[in-house]
Amino acid sequence: MQSIFGTDGIRGRFNEEITYSLAYKVGYALGSTLENQNPILIGRDTRISGDILLQAITQGINESGKKFINLGICPTPAIPFLIKQENLSSGIMISASHNPPEYNGIKIFDHNGQKINKYFENKIQKYIEELNQNISVPKKVIPLNTNKDLIDVYIKSLIQTMGGENLSGLKIILDTCYGSATTCAKQIFQSLGADVRVINNSKNGLKINMNCGSTNLEPLKKALRESPADMGFSFDGDADRVIGIDSKGHVLDGDHILFLWGRELMEQKILTNNLLISTQMANLGFEKAWKKIGGILYRTDVGDKYVHDAITENRAVLGGEQSGHILSKINNFSGDGILTALQISKYCKKKKINLNDWLKSSFEPYPQILTNINLDFDINKLNRETKILIDQTIEFFQKIYSDNCRVYIRPSGTEPVIRVLVEAKNHKKVHSLSSEITNKLFLEIDKIIR
Repeated sequence: MQSIFGTDGIRGRFNEEITYSLAYKVGYALGSTLENQNPILIGRDTRISGDILLQAITQGINESGKKFINLGICPTPAIPFLIKQENLSSGIMISASHNPPEYNGIKIFDHNGQKINKYFENKIQKYIEELNQNISVPKKVIPLNTNKDLIDVYIKSLIQTMGGENLSGLKIILDTCYGSATTCAKQIFQSLGADVRVINNSKNGLKINMNCGSTNLEPLKKALRESPADMGFSFDGDADRVIGIDSKGHVLDGDHILFLWGRELMEQKILTNNLLISTQMANLGFEKAWKKIGGILYRTDVGDKYVHDAITENRAVLGGEQSGHILSKINNFSGDGILTALQISKYCKKKKINLNDWLKSSFEPYPQILTNINLDFDINKLNRETKILIDQTIEFFQKIYSDNCRVYIRPSGTEPVIRVLVEAKNHKKVHSLSSEITNKLFLEIDKIIR
């Protein structure tokens, strides 16, 4: 059986890759694998399929003999925080993060609040393979009680990360993208004294991530034009990542967040070896500027678990991805978009500087184009020989174009696409190379598959 785990848990289209039967088996396998008898914490985002998958997982956990606590709709980072805080055995988040509404996923956390490692994944996979019966969907989904007190514990913890600082005097717009951030983002910023306006703030699983949120910044830019504010923040579906926008509409992505936040920590002399951890997607301009001020940038494969591993190995205190998934020591390196937005806001208030001016002091990014080559097949389901041929083709293209620019090509771990990143100093060169590489690569892959 092909591994069901990708770069960030289990993910796919509901009723295709992610089924009721699979979710039941995951719940049963997790419960059966755990020696710790404490309850398993479960949360979800707003997707319509979340209810039925929650039913399936909890049925599996019950039949494994373990107990669970249902947190209901919540940000993903609430799960790892509360596992540690409440001494729970593990946790599950039902979410497909930034993906469209028809997708869903299952992220599993261990008793330390960390995403489970490969060994743990293999144990669960083995259990699932042995459970070869197909579990049918019940005729009636029974609503489960939610534990609202625990969400309040998580909200208080975010407020406490401000160290007594408030956000009074700041006008901030939030795009909660019909997802997990709708549960608490507005409340948190308001309780800290900010003048807050929120868009796309209903719990609507049919609209989650659709033309809004961290992958589509136009609604937030429009809101800032129509109702001027000091800054805006746009979250993804499960609120573990965030992208900022300043008052002039300029984008504060994960690279800029790492550079600016990292520089503050460097000045405070609490950044281990002046080291930041990021991925192969990080902008070359970011890397060069960070080195110029005496920093070291360590690149990992794409995926927050790789960033987390590198942080642990290098004893770093800050890392993340260009997509806005930032891991900091503040909350045990659990990516939290709301926490990141609070820290950026706090720095602006403390430094008495607006985000526009602070962003001007960041690096000049190299022109960078990320193109998706859409595939009509799942690359993970190809036979070994075909996968090797595709990997060799990708490697060939990366090498031949690497002289005067940076080319990084990778199959997505969550969608049937190959992502092609091209960057260089010259804007025209980036455009022409990106077009040339994607067209040639598509034809080569098509030849291999046919």
